[in-house]
Amino acid sequence: MSIRACVIIPVYNHADGIGPTLDAVLSSGLPVLLVDDGSEPHCAEVLAQLAARHADQVQLLTRPENGGKGAAMADGFRAALAAGHSHALQIDADGQHDAGDIPAFVKAAEAAPEAVICGVPRYDDSVPRARLYGRYVTHVWVWINTLSLQIRDSMCGFRLYPLTATVAVIDDEHVGARMQFDTEIIVRLFWRGTAVVNLPTAVRYPVDGVSHFAMWADNVRISAMHARLFFTMLWRLPRLLWRRWRPQAQKS
Repeated sequence: MSIRACVIIPVYNHADGIGPTLDAVLSSGLPVLLVDDGSEPHCAEVLAQLAARHADQVQLLTRPENGGKGAAMADGFRAALAAGHSHALQIDADGQHDAGDIPAFVKAAEAAPEAVICGVPRYDDSVPRARLYGRYVTHVWVWINTLSLQIRDSMCGFRLYPLTATVAVIDDEHVGARMQFDTEIIVRLFWRGTAVVNLPTAVRYPVDGVSHFAMWADNVRISAMHARLFFTMLWRLPRLLWRRWRPQAQKS
């Protein structure tokens, strides 16, 4: 199936990293939507210059104030859907993701257009150990809240989303606006029956990279999200159990 995909890059004060990231993404040939999430003036100017330089491929969407990664992605998804795109690929601005894998994500989406194509990181030695171990706590909670191991990595920010299903979740349900977004949106899509296709991809942490993960505040938000999802999962439990039991019943 042919899909109409674009790339969305949420940006908040990545003035130094966004240029090389954008160059790598543009090599895929896909149109790009830069979402400026209330960056400081220097970064905002860099983004404006990049959009002007690549006007045939790049659109700039500017948010008046910083709302968080989830808020930026929500605006980007809605804009992409309104522009006629069927799918949007999310990639971080700091260069940690391998833009050379974009064609593989698109190919996977063409084979499964209703699914989320979810990056599964293959880390090198640059990954901070505390971040690596902390991810597994979230993964375990996601496996509990979905009664499934289908979502192999719930925090990777390199994904290709089917836009109609994704915007419907964002518009209909509460989805966290900050660092909890990647985990919450994939769980809520799964609950609605959206399939997940896992795609291994290399991830590195640049030495001079800019991280906006607030250790205490974002961990509190993520913990609250897991609790909210767990209690929401309880009333969805019969449906989740039915989804697990049905394929086995059909085989017998």
